[in-house]
Amino acid sequence: MSIPKSLTPEALTPWIESVWEDEIVPALEEYIEIPAKSPAFDPNWAANGHIDRAVALVVERCQRFAPDGMTFEVVRLEGRTPVVLAELASTPGLEDHAPVLMYGHLDKQPEMTGWREGLGPWIAVRDGDRLYGRGGGDDGYAAFASTLALKALERTGAARPRAVVLIEACEESGSYDLPHYIEHLSERIGSPELVVCLDSGAGDYDRLWNTTSLRGLVSGDLTVSLLEAGVHSGDASGVVPDSFRVARQLLSRIEDEATGEIVDDFQVEIPAGRRDQARSAGEVLGSEVAGKFPFHAGTRAVGDVPAEQVLARTWRAALSITGAGGLPALGDAGNVSRPLTQLKLSLRLPPTLEPRAAIARLEQLLCSDPPYGARVTFKADTPGPGWDAPALAPWLERALAEVGRTWFGAPTAHMGEGGSIPFMGLLAERFPRAQFLVTGVLGPGSNAHGPNEFLHLGVAKKLTACVAEILVRYTQRD
Repeated sequence: MSIPKSLTPEALTPWIESVWEDEIVPALEEYIEIPAKSPAFDPNWAANGHIDRAVALVVERCQRFAPDGMTFEVVRLEGRTPVVLAELASTPGLEDHAPVLMYGHLDKQPEMTGWREGLGPWIAVRDGDRLYGRGGGDDGYAAFASTLALKALERTGAARPRAVVLIEACEESGSYDLPHYIEHLSERIGSPELVVCLDSGAGDYDRLWNTTSLRGLVSGDLTVSLLEAGVHSGDASGVVPDSFRVARQLLSRIEDEATGEIVDDFQVEIPAGRRDQARSAGEVLGSEVAGKFPFHAGTRAVGDVPAEQVLARTWRAALSITGAGGLPALGDAGNVSRPLTQLKLSLRLPPTLEPRAAIARLEQLLCSDPPYGARVTFKADTPGPGWDAPALAPWLERALAEVGRTWFGAPTAHMGEGGSIPFMGLLAERFPRAQFLVTGVLGPGSNAHGPNEFLHLGVAKKLTACVAEILVRYTQRD
C-alpha cells in the first residue's frame, strides 16, 4: 500500500484545519440558520423555500474549495425535493475503476423544545470544538467534508477514483423521494463498489467508528375514539371508557409496559458476529453507553450491562411515543371526557426485519378486536428499511484499522446504530458488490433531533482526512 507522504497528519492536518475554519465553519453557520425542515415537518417546503436556500448554499460554498473539474448540479424531479449531484472524474489511468458514491443530506428535523439559554435550532453558536444548531452534525457537514476529502487527494497528488456525491433533502422524512432519483440518475452514478455515508454516529470522540448496521423504522398515527363529541367527565366517567386507557391497552399488545420489551413478532435472531461487536463496543464505552444521555439525577437506564445496552439500541425493537393529539394543553384542560386520543408511534425495528410486513402485523395487533368496540385506526408513514452491512472486504478492514490509528491514534471501533438511513438499504440491494463506510460525528451529547444539537468540529476534521485516505486505498485495493 503506497500512501503519499503529503497525505499524513503532519503534512495535511494544518491545511484541513485552515479550510475548515476559513470556508466550512462559516458555511455551516449560515446553513444552521436556515430552517430547512424536512417535508414531513414542513408540508409547504416548496413555497417556503428553505430547502432551496440550503441547496443553493451547499452548492455555492462547496464550489469555493472543490477540486478542479468537479461539477455541481441541482437535479429536480416534478413534485419532489431536489438533490445535489456533484461529479468528479478519476485521475488518468483509473477510468475503468469502479466509482465511489458519497452520500449526505441537508434537510432537518423540527425545532424541539429545551434548548439552553443562548442556544436555539436556527442559531449557530461556536463553543470550542462544538458548533451548536440544528442540522450541522445531522448532517449538513457531509457535503463539505466529502468535497474537501476529494480536494485533499488533488492537493497531495494521490490517485483517485471517479466520485459521485449525492446530497438529498428528504432523509428525515424517510427518503421517499430518493429511489426516484437513484433510478433517474442511474447512468451517471454507475456501479459504485464503495459507498461513503457520513450520516451516522460515534460511540465517543476518541476514535473512528464504523457503523455495521442500522435499525429500520415503522411510524404512524394511532387513533382511538369512543365518542362523537366530548362530554362532562363527572357525568360520563365510570361509564364511558377513557380513550387514553384504551390506547394504553392496545400498546400493551406490542410492548411490555414494565420492561419496554417488544413482542417477538418484531424481533430477530441477532447474528453472532454482531453480538461480538456489541461486546467489544461495550468494553470500550462502559457506562457511557447509557451515560451519554441527559438523565435526571437519580433516574436510571434500562439494564446495566453495556454490551446488552448496545444490542438494545441497535438490534432489538423498541417503541417511542413521539407525539400526541386530542389532548388539550394543560392550561386548556377542562373536566371533559375527550372523544379521542391520538398517538404518534415510532417503532424501531431490527436491521434485518422487513418493514412492510411489520406494518401489516402492527396494524393487525392494534386494530383487531379493540376493547369496548372502540374505533381504532393506524395510519402508517412510509417505512424505513434497516440495513446490515456486508462483511468487510480485506482491503477495507485493513484500511479502517490503519486509518483510525493514523488520524485518531486509537483502534477503530465497530458498532451498529439505532437510527435509520433508508438510503443504505436501497443501495445494498442495488449494488450488491459495494462495500460501505458508514460513519459520522454524532457522539455523546451531540443530541441529533433534540435540543442543543452540536457538530464536533475536531472529529469532523479528522474524519475528512480518514475519508481521503480510504479513497486512496480504494484505488489500490487487492
